[in-house]
Amino acid sequence: MLRMIAAVALDLGTTAIKAGLLSQDGTLSSIVVRPAPEIVADGGRYESDALAYAQAADVVLAECLAQTDSRQLLGLCSQRSSFLLWERVSGKPVTPLISWQDDRGKESCAALREHEGVIRKLAGLPLTPYYLAPKLRALLQGQPAWRERLLSGEWLLGTLDTFLIWRWTGGERYLTDVSMAARTLLMDIHGRRWSPELCGLFDIPLQALPQIGPSTGLGIPLNNGLVLQASMGDQSAALVASIPAGQPEALVNLGTGGFVVCYLPEGRSAPDGYLQTLVWQDGARRAYLACEGTLNSIAAALAPYPAAMCRVEELACDDIFCLAEPSGLGAPYFRSDLGVTFSAPVGHLPPQRVAGLLLEGIIFRVARILEDFQRECGIRRACLSGGLSGLECLQQGIALCAPFPIQRLVQAEAGLVGAARLAAGMDGTYGRAAANIEVPQFPSGLPGKYGRWKAWLDGVLRNRAPGQAERING
Repeated sequence: MLRMIAAVALDLGTTAIKAGLLSQDGTLSSIVVRPAPEIVADGGRYESDALAYAQAADVVLAECLAQTDSRQLLGLCSQRSSFLLWERVSGKPVTPLISWQDDRGKESCAALREHEGVIRKLAGLPLTPYYLAPKLRALLQGQPAWRERLLSGEWLLGTLDTFLIWRWTGGERYLTDVSMAARTLLMDIHGRRWSPELCGLFDIPLQALPQIGPSTGLGIPLNNGLVLQASMGDQSAALVASIPAGQPEALVNLGTGGFVVCYLPEGRSAPDGYLQTLVWQDGARRAYLACEGTLNSIAAALAPYPAAMCRVEELACDDIFCLAEPSGLGAPYFRSDLGVTFSAPVGHLPPQRVAGLLLEGIIFRVARILEDFQRECGIRRACLSGGLSGLECLQQGIALCAPFPIQRLVQAEAGLVGAARLAAGMDGTYGRAAANIEVPQFPSGLPGKYGRWKAWLDGVLRNRAPGQAERING
C-alpha cells in the first residue's frame, strides 16, 4: 500500500546497497537490500565496476520508492574513502571504483613518513593506505597525463557520494560533505576546508577537488524527484542514530570490522593513537567531533571457527593470549605487522577453543579502548551494535571486562536510520531502543585474564613478547 513518509534513506555499503522509508514516528521500514558489485582483489588492488555500482544504487532506490507516493527528502550515507575518476562530459568512469581496502598507497605512505606529524595534526588521522590521498598520489604519479585532465576539468574525482550526487543533478553539483572529506587525508578538520599543505604533500591539485558542504540542510533537488537533505559517511550516520551528542556514551560496533567511538567533549582532542573523526556538520555549520578506536577484519578472523557455540563461562580457561585482527592492529596501535597472533601454539586445540581465544582478543581490545575513553573523555556507558554483537559470548564478555554498564542497541540498520532522521530534521536518537547486558553472576576468570592480556600486549608492542608468538595470516 502506498503511504506518506518523512524521508528516504540510501546506504552505499561495501558489500550491500540498502534503502528504506522513514515514517513520521521515526521508524524505518520497507527496506530494500541488494548486493553491491563484486570487488575484485588482485595483488593489493581492490576494485569494482563504478558504473554498475551507480546503476545498482538507482535500482535499489527506485524499488524502495515504489512503495510510497511521496517524493520528498533523501538522506544518504556512503562507504568512506572509496573513490573514482570520471569524464565530465559523458559521466563515464575512467577508473574502477577503488575500494578503501586497496593498498596501492603503501609507497606514498612510506615516502611521506617524515611528514606524518603534520598530516596527523591537520587531518586528525594517521598516515595509512586506507584513505584516498595516498592511493590517488600513486595513481597520478603512475599516469602523469591524468593530472592535466583533472586540472583542466575534463575529468572529475570523488568518493561515491560525489559521483552519485553529480549524476543525480545532471552534472550541476560537484560536492561532498565534511564527514566524507575528512576521510581523505586532504581536509583540515579544524578549518573544514581542503588543506593546501596536505594537497601539496600528496601532490594532488586542490582545484580538482569537489566543494565541501555541511552534512545536513542541503536542499538539493535531484532528477529522481527527491531533495537531498542530508549526506554523510556511513559510520557517521550510524553514530548519529546510536549515541546522543554531548552524552557520556560510546558506541561499540562489531561487524565486518569493529570500531569504538564517542563524541569528543568541547575543546578536547583525541588521545594519542586514536582517530579524531569529524562526524557531521549541521546546517548552522556546527561541527561534531569524535574519538575512535578500530578493530580490523574481526569477522574474517572468526569466520573459520564456531564462534556462535562459545559460552562466556568457558573463556579464560588457560593463559594463551590472542590478537584477533588479520590485517593488523587498528587504532590506537596501527601495527600492520601484528595479524592474528597467539602467545603459544594452538594447532592442537579444538576449533571451538580457538574461537574462544579469538573472542577473548576482541573482548579485551574493546575493553581497553573503553578504559581509555573513560579516562580521557569521561565516558560512563557504552552501547553495542553490529552483527557480531548478537553473539552472547561477546556481549557478556565485554560486560564483564568493561569499566561501566553495557547495553545492546536493538534497532537495525543504524546507518539508514541516522541518515533518514537527519534528512527529516529529527533527533538522530529519537526512539532509540536498547537492552541492558547483564553481567554474569557466576565466578569468571575473564577480568583477571584481561589484566594479564594487557601486560602481554604491551610486551608484544615493544617487540619483547613473553613466550613465542604464533601468527596466522588472514
